[in-house]
Amino acid sequence: MSRSARVIWDDALTSYDFGPSHPLAPVRVELTMALARELGVLDKVELAGCEPASDDELALVHDRPYIEAVKRVSVSGRADLGVGLGTTDNPAFKGVHEASALIAGATLAAARAVHEGSAEHALNIAGGLHHAMAATASGFCVYNDPALAIAWLLEQGVSRIAYVDVDVHHGDGVQAAFYDDPRVLTISLHESPRTLFPGTGFPQETGAEGTAVNVALPAGCGDSGWLRAFDAVVPPLLHEFGPEILVTQHGCDSHALDPLANLMLSVDGQRTAYAALHRLAHETAGGRWLATGGGGYELVQVVPRVWTHLIAEAAGHPIDPATPTSEEWRRFVRERTGETPPLTMTDGRKPEFHHFSDGYDPADPIDRAVMATRHAVFPLHGLDPMP
Repeated sequence: MSRSARVIWDDALTSYDFGPSHPLAPVRVELTMALARELGVLDKVELAGCEPASDDELALVHDRPYIEAVKRVSVSGRADLGVGLGTTDNPAFKGVHEASALIAGATLAAARAVHEGSAEHALNIAGGLHHAMAATASGFCVYNDPALAIAWLLEQGVSRIAYVDVDVHHGDGVQAAFYDDPRVLTISLHESPRTLFPGTGFPQETGAEGTAVNVALPAGCGDSGWLRAFDAVVPPLLHEFGPEILVTQHGCDSHALDPLANLMLSVDGQRTAYAALHRLAHETAGGRWLATGGGGYELVQVVPRVWTHLIAEAAGHPIDPATPTSEEWRRFVRERTGETPPLTMTDGRKPEFHHFSDGYDPADPIDRAVMATRHAVFPLHGLDPMP
């Protein structure tokens, strides 16, 4: 399906570092790029650098006093709790503005590539910092790069943008940025806010004309249930909305091994979702696809494999799940982390699911979650909520 794919990368993107004990460890993207290189995935994409987002670009989403406050923290390294920096989730560190602005600039570079047509698909795996709000850092996120990319695209005259967020946490910052803007359809599939940060993302949060869509899944949901929910909500809404560009956030913290959440997906289930989003980009947005990383805190077993699958999928050369990881990469993992690396690109699962159109089971908590979302938003799009 793909004609061209560009990966935005600069080694300095690993400078977004909250410290050695913080779960959002930059080694996860370092290991991802190393694995993608060893498996030949990076040979099939164009690699391009980036510049930090300017203050004017950051101000498309963030309040200027907030940007100035982040800069002050960046110089001093001292906390400013008024803007959410210096908490356990968001420790203050010297250089925080520069590191955060570079991640934002990388996602903006990806947005420019897709908008200008120099690449059909573009990715920033270091991005996806979807919790940052206009005036505060939140949930490991300082500047909201997906929201900035969407806002920039709107400034260029793009009239309809769809954002699909498959992180285990609700994409609250992106939803908040465009909650009253019918030009932007935000869809977030996440663990129920009753059991997980940030405590938002209920189906009743529907935004302007039903353009905020939330699928709140019960803890313990695995591949088959998650994919059933995705299939029941995302394709019909994207086909109906007809975006000019599809923006996606690929937090892989929905994996069963992730230490911060409670869903039970496999690497194989996640790569299945990425393939579905790739197809949907071509079916609904003329192939124009901007993808970012996101959460993911199992740094060795999950993140590198999943995001290598994402890059390969975007490049149009999916990796056979049975492919072994390279010995060179395994050696690098042991040197960098002291951990035992995975041997293959699969968890050994073959994700299958029953389509929602086959029938609704009111006794199934996943089906109830799906139906709550469909009832809340489908009629606002002229769609029948019943299967």
